[in-house]
Amino acid sequence: MKVVLTIAGSDSSGGAGIQADLKTFEAFGVFGTSAITVLTAQNTTGVSAISELSVDFIKAQLQAVRDDFEIAAIKVGMLYSKEIIECVGEFLRQMQCPIVLDPVCISKVGSPLLKDDAIEALKKLFSYATVVTPNIYEAKKFFGYSFGDTDSLQSIINSGVTVLVKNQTLELANEKKSVDQLIFGHQRRVFSTRRVESTNLHGTGCSYSSAIAANLALGYPLDKAIEISKEFIYNAILNAPHIGHGAGPINHKKGLKYA
Repeated sequence: MKVVLTIAGSDSSGGAGIQADLKTFEAFGVFGTSAITVLTAQNTTGVSAISELSVDFIKAQLQAVRDDFEIAAIKVGMLYSKEIIECVGEFLRQMQCPIVLDPVCISKVGSPLLKDDAIEALKKLFSYATVVTPNIYEAKKFFGYSFGDTDSLQSIINSGVTVLVKNQTLELANEKKSVDQLIFGHQRRVFSTRRVESTNLHGTGCSYSSAIAANLALGYPLDKAIEISKEFIYNAILNAPHIGHGAGPINHKKGLKYA
């Protein structure tokens, strides 16, 4: 069984972060391990408190996993502070497996998940990633990219980073589509599903990135891993359990068609 490591924050409501990553890994039949960076007190309506773990303890978690398992892929999520980012960067620099980096900045309901002075530090980790997976807000923040702006697209190309810009809405053939763009060098590939009008979107970014990591661990090339993961998120939203009073979680068990 392939082992995948998630390095991210804990979500007490279970819909995002480490909890969502582990549920996603389970859905794809890979074994999930974790290194928790921060603890959050949150639910579907927002984040009420954040507590950073010490760098020494984060290092201890990473070392414990690496010493005992052959890690087939890594997903990186919420890192929050410059100190944590530098700690994780030191670890990633030594790894040879696929790395999916989700540059988490803000939650679905607008709660900040990255300190302002940590933005430049996080950018330095992009060079370690097989793919970086920003949403449209994060693509603007980290690359200066705005959807439909050809000139700003050049900023991603110039970065030399493979980037998947997530969740742009387009109307194609009289139907709204959720469109993601994979940008690598001067090439682009588009992935789309029908857009689901739903408030149950808590943890979709975390789950999407961890699904890509799981599928890379299983040996799929990046474009196929994204295609499978995109469909997984679509089905997980369709089958959401409709719980909570805010942005509800998705249904990881129903993300795969055969589940």
